[in-house]
Amino acid sequence: MSDYIIPAVIVIIIVYALIRGVKVFDVFIEGAKEGFGTAATVLPALIGLMTAIGMFKASGALDMLTAALRPVASLAQVPPEVVPLAIVRPISGSGALAVFQDILKTYGPDSLIGQVASVMQGSTETTFYTIAVYYGVTKVSRTRHTLVSSLTGDLTGFLMSALTVQLMLH
Repeated sequence: MSDYIIPAVIVIIIVYALIRGVKVFDVFIEGAKEGFGTAATVLPALIGLMTAIGMFKASGALDMLTAALRPVASLAQVPPEVVPLAIVRPISGSGALAVFQDILKTYGPDSLIGQVASVMQGSTETTFYTIAVYYGVTKVSRTRHTLVSSLTGDLTGFLMSALTVQLMLH
């Protein structure tokens, strides 16, 4: 059944548009052009962000920051093994996914560490990427309050992920 939902929705939208007299292909082309414009607007911010992520990892800063935060994580009852995920997740979705997969491969999905990592991955956001994309499109340049609020939300998500898993599942 689920294999047919998306195609069915697309067909319903097209039929509805045709009934209303909308030139579906022309509107589609217009939207595609607008999408390319949006991509061109966002691309410089994404290139800068991806470059910064690469430099952050290659410089060893991730490893140093992870080592520095492990004692704090232990005090907060967060498994130290998920600290790299907590560091990378606000910066890069693909980087966080790689760290997440490594955690699952090393500790298993049913372990405390694997479950905490799973909840973290699902309950936090790629904050810097999201701000770069959405603010780049809307041409908002002052992100100070958004950044602080978003990172506070991420920190809360990281801490509550560990607490929730420990209380509910273990």
